[in-house]
Amino acid sequence: MSDEGLEAPKSESRICPTCGTKNSEHAQRCVVCATELRAADTKLSTSRTQITLSLPLAIVLLAAFALLSAGLTFAATRAMVVGEQVTPTATITITPTLTLTSAPTFTQPPEPTFTALPPIEYTIADGDTCAGLAFFYDVSVRSLIELNNLGVECLLAVGTRIMIPQPTPTATALPTATLSAAEATDAACEKVSYTVKADDVLSAIAENYVVSMQGIKEYNGMVSDIVFEGQLLIIPLCERINFGPTATPTLPPPHPAPNLLLPQDGAPFSLADETVSLQWASVGQLRENEYYQVIVEDITEGSGRRRIEEYVTDTKFIVPRSFRPNEANAHVMRWWITSVRLVGTTASGEAQYQNAGSASARRSFTWSGATPQFTPTP
Repeated sequence: MSDEGLEAPKSESRICPTCGTKNSEHAQRCVVCATELRAADTKLSTSRTQITLSLPLAIVLLAAFALLSAGLTFAATRAMVVGEQVTPTATITITPTLTLTSAPTFTQPPEPTFTALPPIEYTIADGDTCAGLAFFYDVSVRSLIELNNLGVECLLAVGTRIMIPQPTPTATALPTATLSAAEATDAACEKVSYTVKADDVLSAIAENYVVSMQGIKEYNGMVSDIVFEGQLLIIPLCERINFGPTATPTLPPPHPAPNLLLPQDGAPFSLADETVSLQWASVGQLRENEYYQVIVEDITEGSGRRRIEEYVTDTKFIVPRSFRPNEANAHVMRWWITSVRLVGTTASGEAQYQNAGSASARRSFTWSGATPQFTPTP
């Protein structure tokens, strides 16, 4: 036999049962997938079909298998995480309730009310008069008459008890609103009241107050120059006629005639009356150089016309006991009051006065002195 007819024995290779890669006959592990190779695996049945893969194709298949395994593992892990995700629990938040507070209600303060004080009980003493008590207790003579049911003469008997009303407090006036220009001008105008007397004419009144007739008419809403007795006129002194600058200052307005109060006209006084009190109503606030002139005359025939002339700032004058007659027959005394103004002094130092207003009405009273003596008839 020739050598060409003899076949050299073929070396056996080991096939990886996992990836089918051919390995050397002495390899213990697959060079591709590192699977442990066994001797039994190296011999395959001749009837089995052998699958042979090239190395590059095996590497591609192995990479695809790895990617697929990684994708399946990621999908399974994600599904597990999602399935185990904790559902968040809702937290209840308590919202505070808004409480509305009503606005404070403004309450108008109550107006003050005044309760009249109870009257004072008084016992009449010698020399007391209604006018004197009214002046002392700061009440009106009319209130004394009405409270005690006295007559218009208001005669008081010594030892009699009377009730004297107490003045009721007067509430403080609330502040007024700001005056308009016209109201402010009117308020700044000084005014006096005048009651028209018999035989008065508007021209004489205007001349007396040095105010124009037109100014008096316009202020009092008069349509003519006619005035009536008892008519009350408001004299606007701010409407005085200006005759140009003068050397003497402008005199203040004249005062009205004082209203005489006590004693009543014709009141009798006897030896028991030590003094006689004359009283009259105030004509307003007197200025520093103004006074009340008090004149008392004894007009009984044959008395020599005794006379008292005094100047006071009070509305009361006490006729002294020295003026009481010494005769038993009653003497008639006449008295009146006039507002006067001190204008200077004479060379001998005597005060000089001039009238500052109208004179009051004249009243009379009688005053008797010594007790009449009776001679027995033989």
